[in-house]
Amino acid sequence: MTIKRPSKIPNILVVIRKAVEIGNFVDVVHAEDRKQERNITRPEYLYVLNHGYHEPKKDEYKEEFKAWNYAIRGKTIDDRELRVVVSFDENNMLIITVIDLEKL
Repeated sequence: MTIKRPSKIPNILVVIRKAVEIGNFVDVVHAEDRKQERNITRPEYLYVLNHGYHEPKKDEYKEEFKAWNYAIRGKTIDDRELRVVVSFDENNMLIITVIDLEKL
């Protein structure tokens, strides 16, 4: 018997922006590490989540967490190109990682 993956969240940008607006998000340890390593600030990645666009081809299903990771891409206010990867648990939006696309 195969277990079916859950569907992706429809209108993901609306859901993400609402989570940002009400402060219902947390940085996982990996995101904290990447923010420091890549010198990316919280205001920078929140700006991208509020103004960027969804990259569905970069979304990834994580079997170990039974959850989708969603990729949001955009420029910061100072024109830095970032990708922010988020997921959701039963309570919060999780900031999984932040990537500086200009340094890949």
